[in-house]
Amino acid sequence: MKHNLHIYNTLSRRKEPFEPVNPGHVGMYVCGPTVYGDAHLGHARPAVTFDLVFRYLRHLGYKVRYVRNITDVGHLEHDADEGEDKIAKKAKLEQLEPMEVAQHYTNRFHESMDRLNCLPPSIEPHATGHIIEQEKLVRQILDNGFAYESDGSVYFDVEAYNKKHHYGILSGRNLEDVINASRALDGVGEKRNQVDFALWKKARPEHIMRWPSPWGDGFPGWHCECTAMGRKYLGTHFDIHGGGMDLVFPHHECEIAQAVASQGDQMVKYWMHNNMITINGQKMGKSLGNFITLAQFFSGEHESLTQAYSPMTIRFFILQAHYRSTVDFSNEALQASEKGLARLLEANARLDGIVPAAEGTVGPEQVKQLEEKCYAALDDDFNSPIVIGHLFDACRTINQLADKKATVTAEVLEELRRVFRTFAFDLLGLSAETAGNAGREESFGRAVDLLLDMRRKAKEAKDWATSDRIRDELAALGFEIKDTREGSSWRLNK
Repeated sequence: MKHNLHIYNTLSRRKEPFEPVNPGHVGMYVCGPTVYGDAHLGHARPAVTFDLVFRYLRHLGYKVRYVRNITDVGHLEHDADEGEDKIAKKAKLEQLEPMEVAQHYTNRFHESMDRLNCLPPSIEPHATGHIIEQEKLVRQILDNGFAYESDGSVYFDVEAYNKKHHYGILSGRNLEDVINASRALDGVGEKRNQVDFALWKKARPEHIMRWPSPWGDGFPGWHCECTAMGRKYLGTHFDIHGGGMDLVFPHHECEIAQAVASQGDQMVKYWMHNNMITINGQKMGKSLGNFITLAQFFSGEHESLTQAYSPMTIRFFILQAHYRSTVDFSNEALQASEKGLARLLEANARLDGIVPAAEGTVGPEQVKQLEEKCYAALDDDFNSPIVIGHLFDACRTINQLADKKATVTAEVLEELRRVFRTFAFDLLGLSAETAGNAGREESFGRAVDLLLDMRRKAKEAKDWATSDRIRDELAALGFEIKDTREGSSWRLNK
């Protein structure tokens, strides 16, 4: 079928038809983690969001190069040009080499992404592996007159840039006001204006992470890595740059300025930003100390959690909201997601037990409408909650078929399976293994089936007391037992 994909572009503040720079190919760059601590729920949201984007673009037939960076140097405290490098600070606290810290938390990040069923990116470059490219970027900006040296450091000259271009084009900020306000701090530190940002920082004597450069030993500014690595792997012009909304300013604003200052025009066509996950209305983040790591969600070991939540529950929780809307964490919301996911997975399991009929009350047009509605939702800026709503509608049809309240031909049943599983598993990226332990789930199901078989034999022997006891005790544990002419079936309501 013909698709008309539209993406909300933060740069234009409207939905735009998606037309890649190079037909048939998509270049997508997404800001990855700064690896100095375990990934938390706030990291999961962009990972799941852009995993959906990646999956859908590939499904539409595009050849996608998905680049997601690892920040292992240059990200100073307070996201500014002051304080210690976040990774170096962690290394001192733990008495480790900075690269040990970076590698450890990179491994932990990958483990969490695997459990969330996020596909690996095409390329995952590290900032420390691209110092040469970042130095080249700094030299280009200096040569073009949009940067200056100051005591071994190099700063981007925002005022000089703003005279010829527009610094604030992405965030909508009026930088004239910011620049004028910063003049009150003139003469303090190395910058001409406090709004200027570091392209290269001189390393203090105690700074471990340092590299030689034309300006002396130091390290690149945080904003440089994405511009340099995006250009290296996706070219001077590419399609999508993604990340959290908190990166719009200053990080992505600075990236745009660096690109224009170095090559004369913008690199990125569509800027995509997911909104935040909040706790009690406040952004979840390491700097605020209000975060819950993904490992803690999976184990339930955190004072704010009333139980453990499976990786698929977390993924489903994120996908139940549109990526541009705010999501507030609560145990109640996650428990609702857990039940919603169980409903989808149960319907999927029941699909395999449906016996086709010669004629069907569920026809091919209903399955076609389901598919068209789901595609229309994804074409409308990847609207995953609408897709989930349509899949819930399909669950009702599946349950009617499984309960023999409706009929379907073999051909239409196979098409229903294909459509349901394409959107639930291939595109939304859900997995039928909610606990991440297939063997345990299979054993659990077999144990219940064994009890039902014992109950069947008790009924055949007219041992009603044993039959009723098995039924009642299973009901007390949350199992709903259905008796039909074909036998008994069960579902877990908890």
